[in-house]
Amino acid sequence: MAKFSEIIKLLRIERGITQEQLAALLKVSRSTIGMYETGSREPDFETLEAIADIFNVDMDYLMGRSTVERKNPVATSPIPAGFQPLPKMRKVPRVGRIACGEPILAEENIEDYDATPEEWHADFTLLCRGDSMEPKIKDGDVVAIRTQPQVENGEIAAVRIGDEATLKRVYCNGNTIILQAENPTFPPLVYSGQEAEDIHIEGKAVGLCRRL
Repeated sequence: MAKFSEIIKLLRIERGITQEQLAALLKVSRSTIGMYETGSREPDFETLEAIADIFNVDMDYLMGRSTVERKNPVATSPIPAGFQPLPKMRKVPRVGRIACGEPILAEENIEDYDATPEEWHADFTLLCRGDSMEPKIKDGDVVAIRTQPQVENGEIAAVRIGDEATLKRVYCNGNTIILQAENPTFPPLVYSGQEAEDIHIEGKAVGLCRRL
């Protein structure tokens, strides 16, 4: 039978969760997750229960005492006509404060985690503030971002300007970058030459979550 250290690592990889993300969910350090996975440390019972809940498996499976993930899976209710089942979800980090010069997904930049459909292939989310992207993206929307250094002209992207991140439509023309808001009351931001070198595309907007 597999050991706990092997099982937790396999579950984490299968679910698409990083050590940093799992550490945040359990409120422990990333190095602690690393020790769980190498077998040099084991969690207490309360933490084991939390891990089982996160991965939706029985404790017997988590501890290697059974090969069945869940002996009594939760029964699903029939889906009413006209509705579609929820897509398979995965949690990605929500980035808050952006530390200048550090990767956007540095641990100190992560505020929370959001569930996004796996088919979006999102790497992180941003909480939209302000009305510059209305009506398409509203204040308070959580926007999912797929990490990539370039986007097509006219696509919405998360753009880093110094130590700030903003959502805008991006247009590139030679050595000039134009960041265009959706809201027509906001003028475009135009950067050329040396200024354009300080503009970094962090990723493409691939979806959003909105509170009703």
